[in-house]
Amino acid sequence: MDLKEKLTASFLAFENQVDTDTYVHDVRNEAIKIFEEKGFPSKKEEAWKYTSLNSVLKQDYSVFPKKENAIEYSEVKKYFIHDIDTYNVVFIDGKYSSHLSQTTHDGIDVCLMSSALTKPKYRLVIENYFNKAATKDSLPSLNTAFSNEGAYIHIPKNKLVQKPIQIIYFSTGSEAATMLQPRNLVVVDENSHVQIIERHQSLTDNPVLTNSVTEIFTNKRAIVDYYKIQNDNQNATLIDNTFIKQKQESVASVHTFSFGGKLVRNNLNFYQLGERIESILKGVTIIGDKQHVDHNTLVHHIEPNCESHQDYKGIFGESSTGVFNGKIIVEKLAQKTNAFQANNNILISDKATINTKPQLEIFADDVKCSHGCTIGQLDESAMFYMQSRGIPEKEAKALLMYAFSNNVLNSVKIPEIKQRITKIIANKLGVNIGFDL
Repeated sequence: MDLKEKLTASFLAFENQVDTDTYVHDVRNEAIKIFEEKGFPSKKEEAWKYTSLNSVLKQDYSVFPKKENAIEYSEVKKYFIHDIDTYNVVFIDGKYSSHLSQTTHDGIDVCLMSSALTKPKYRLVIENYFNKAATKDSLPSLNTAFSNEGAYIHIPKNKLVQKPIQIIYFSTGSEAATMLQPRNLVVVDENSHVQIIERHQSLTDNPVLTNSVTEIFTNKRAIVDYYKIQNDNQNATLIDNTFIKQKQESVASVHTFSFGGKLVRNNLNFYQLGERIESILKGVTIIGDKQHVDHNTLVHHIEPNCESHQDYKGIFGESSTGVFNGKIIVEKLAQKTNAFQANNNILISDKATINTKPQLEIFADDVKCSHGCTIGQLDESAMFYMQSRGIPEKEAKALLMYAFSNNVLNSVKIPEIKQRITKIIANKLGVNIGFDL
């Protein structure tokens, strides 16, 4: 039995064991039919032309992990941004960990998706927002069919959330191979502001496949800062589907830092549903060995007087592969749009590969839109200059690569995240950068 057959056969048993209302039940049933029809994506599809899931899907995954492993905070402290006070929503092998978490209902809801899907007091938000941004593609539909647990965040209007929210998913390797399907829902009402950090982390070398979906709704004049830290081990595969719907005058930014994992696919989709909206998409990728990272972005400009800014940097070593497929769509009514997209890459190995495809589809005539990509190597003249002033070759390379990615780090608004990412970059480059930010 292949993985698709295993999942579809497991769906009825899953539905029978979870307690949800009729709306969610109907959404799940529609979603499993879409997945049955479409199956897993293949390289025959244009959007997946450079990313194959074949080797990943051959594993015999446990789709409902049976064992529950306890984890002490001291064992996983290094994976938290522990320098600052945060709300924490933590899951171990797909199950909520109360002793590692700090949730709240004090003026805001930072809690569990399973509660939101089952308790009547959340029904109105669920019916208005759940599965209203995610597309009907195969992998988001698969997640929807099995959606049960994850983070539920609802920020009512006129709230400035005083501390960031961390969402962390740990995999303990309790099964020989595990498949996880977390589902996050973030609703930020008008004039509110929240910062969120998300991380998926394996604690062993056992294979894990995570098919994650996050839906984010930023209402009028809301601000959302979202940070994804991807630095998993070599047997972890992450397919991250994030969908953001923005209302007028809202600002949403997503920073994606991809440093680890066997295969990482980031599907990031922004939909602008009002005027004077700003969308920010930035990322840094540094990988080596045989790692594969694929960024697939969409910004859909529907209304006039909006902006979007995309800036992705990639550094690829050894036999690694990078993919960037970025699309900007400007509808006919979206006049006065200002859209910028850049993808810059450095190959530090003859065996590394990058496939980049920036795209613009413009149907309006009064816009400022630009896109571009670069693929190159380190500047030899800059290397010579630094070495002639006594900087060793290894450190010179690291400083140039750090400078290359630094403009993305400059837009990070949480200093502790900036410091953490700087340390990860230094570790990836194999040097001590020797200064703090």
